[in-house]
Amino acid sequence: MSEPAASTPYIVYGTKSFTAILLSLFLAGFAIFSSLYCVQPMMPFLAKFFAISPTHSSFPLSFSTISLAIGLLFTGLISDRYGRKKIMVISLFLTASVLLLSSLLPYWHVFLVTRMVIGLAVSGVASAAMTYIGEEIAQKDVGFAMGLYISGTAIGGMGGRLIAGVLLDYISWQTATMIIGLLNLLITIIFYIALPASRHFKAYPIQFSRFIESFKKNLSDRKLRLLFIEGFILMGCFVTVFNYMSYHLLEKPFELSQTWIGLISIVYLSGIYSSPRAASWSARFGRDKVLVMMFMTMILGLWIMLIPSIITILIGLLIFTFSFFAAHSTSSSWVSVQSLQYRAVGSSLYLFCYYLGSSVLGSANGIIWENYGWFGLSLTITCVLLIGLWIAIKLKHMQKPIN
Repeated sequence: MSEPAASTPYIVYGTKSFTAILLSLFLAGFAIFSSLYCVQPMMPFLAKFFAISPTHSSFPLSFSTISLAIGLLFTGLISDRYGRKKIMVISLFLTASVLLLSSLLPYWHVFLVTRMVIGLAVSGVASAAMTYIGEEIAQKDVGFAMGLYISGTAIGGMGGRLIAGVLLDYISWQTATMIIGLLNLLITIIFYIALPASRHFKAYPIQFSRFIESFKKNLSDRKLRLLFIEGFILMGCFVTVFNYMSYHLLEKPFELSQTWIGLISIVYLSGIYSSPRAASWSARFGRDKVLVMMFMTMILGLWIMLIPSIITILIGLLIFTFSFFAAHSTSSSWVSVQSLQYRAVGSSLYLFCYYLGSSVLGSANGIIWENYGWFGLSLTITCVLLIGLWIAIKLKHMQKPIN
């Protein structure tokens, strides 16, 4: 593919192309994250169905996210060769197809393999979408577009949990999985039709030397290294809370039904607001200040959840979720702007650390839950978030060529 002409305009807010991109990527975010996180409210059911422990019941999600993290190291490079839209369409179709297949294979080890394949497929969308935004959207609108894409991922995460959580009181986990898979096949068709073709994409041959060079370039940037660590911490703590919240609310004194536990996922709606709003806060106050504040409010929300009341748990979870999505939107858009020369690999490295945090902390903290309960889990997450806060303060005090 030839390099686009220098005069080719970037897509700006308010145009039909901008709206089409936002709709398409919003739906793509919904599809991949509903496929990824639909197993989270199923964890108690999977534990019973497969006769496994709570820690082991987190493996379907952790296996998906670890394969997603690994895939992100390569899918960015593959999309550099074959194009963003093509890779995203293939990934969406494969994700939906394997999700349907997983509902028909009730064998633990086979089920884990299908979850790993889903993670690899999801990586194609997760890496290419951020790069597509960085390449096609005018820089002044990148933060807003990134925030709305992340809103789609928030709706997807909520939709997967909500649909599965509510349906599990009435149908089997296999049927709930199949319904989500069919919905995502429909989204794949809409995405293929609606997403505009790339205007600024330039194809590069897949070269190992360029692969190594792009990694070295990104990892040599101290600011990017710190942002990668922030991604690990943010997602690891967020997934841990939602992994074991179902178990917590099934126990005394709450003893909620699965439908009510599924409905708690509506707190994700706060992420729809906070993700794009984080862009305007960053423009007004600076990304560094926003990141510091969001870590502080995540800790606040976590400790409010320790009060043994459904209302206070919901309020705390709302604050925690709101802050998480704002922090993720801030750090991911910061990476997209900071890694100018190798943006695809910069985004991939950030997301690699992000989902690695989900896999490592999401499953490892199951041991804390089994031995020390909700209070021990909250204390552990607080310590990890304090490390993230310390790093955010370091970023704040570093000289910033890009605000």
